[in-house]
Amino acid sequence: MEVYLVRHTETVCEKGICYGQSDVGIREPYNVIFESILSQLPQDAILYSSPLQRCAILAKHIQKNTQIESIIEDSRLMEMNFGDWELKSWDDIPREVLDPWMEDFVTVNVPNGESFVDLDYRVREFLNNDFSKGHTKPVIIVAHSGVIRSILCRINNLPLQEAFKTALDYGAVIKVEM
Repeated sequence: MEVYLVRHTETVCEKGICYGQSDVGIREPYNVIFESILSQLPQDAILYSSPLQRCAILAKHIQKNTQIESIIEDSRLMEMNFGDWELKSWDDIPREVLDPWMEDFVTVNVPNGESFVDLDYRVREFLNNDFSKGHTKPVIIVAHSGVIRSILCRINNLPLQEAFKTALDYGAVIKVEM
């Protein structure tokens, strides 16, 4: 099955801000990058999206400008929950709390948030439940860096520790076979 993984475009957050599941907007103007993304996608597909507005705005644009009938929003496609760190500057997070997570982001939970294993579990559940339906059309997933990296680890049989070794720009479109 042909799957297109699409990362949302740049957010309104300043660089260095941890925004995970915070529902932040996207930087305007975005029409040019939206058109570039659209040019890489099929005209008819099954469209999934994170419900967070930085993905939902892009998904609505894709749906409106193609033959795609609807968007399936799924909270399992949301970015990692950064708990107490949401909307804080990475520089303002105390080193004694940040360092253990930086050394093992895969299994260490963010205070009042998730670990990467938690995010991966959600993504795996999504893939197992929704992709077992045997879609006959291509699938587009509009999501976040963490979600896309989790999927890529699964497809490429990579350990989660290697998830961030590949660059994943805002607005990236990655076509994979599943």
